[in-house]
Amino acid sequence: MNQVIRWGVAAAALLPLATGVAIAQMPATKATATPLGSVDSYFVTQTSLGTPFQTDAGRIAEAKATTPDIRAYADLMVSSHITVNNALLAILQHKAPVPPPTLLQAAYATMVASLQHETGAALDADYIRGQVAYQNANAALYKYEIANGTDPDLKAFAQQTLPKIEDHLARAEKLQQAKS
Repeated sequence: MNQVIRWGVAAAALLPLATGVAIAQMPATKATATPLGSVDSYFVTQTSLGTPFQTDAGRIAEAKATTPDIRAYADLMVSSHITVNNALLAILQHKAPVPPPTLLQAAYATMVASLQHETGAALDADYIRGQVAYQNANAALYKYEIANGTDPDLKAFAQQTLPKIEDHLARAEKLQQAKS
């Protein structure tokens, strides 16, 4: 139950902060790098937590989940987040750097640590419940960037990536319904 509360608290804090893409903000490669506005900087800063969290949690679920469907979903989360992260890094090479992320780092670390100590049905349920909450918040962040961002490259990236996030959410909800 504590794991569920932690996932829920983190997901609530994420809305609209979380995303499925994590990046290690790289310094711009050009002296004339495009500076980002506040909404775009917020988007990039918050997305930087997604890949480490999703890959770490996904790898745990790949190894320990009790069903092939949950293990397959976890594998999708790992591979998808790495691919999307690489696409975002390519965009950010031409942008001014933003501060490294700090918000929610501890919450994510706690959730991953909790999953490491869980097994069986409890792990399955917590992982999937967490994925539903995470993907909802992730979609909200991308929608926020699409509606309010000013950088055309990041807006296009968010528009291109949002359908993947919505697919991940639908898959997680289907898994959650199957476990109910």
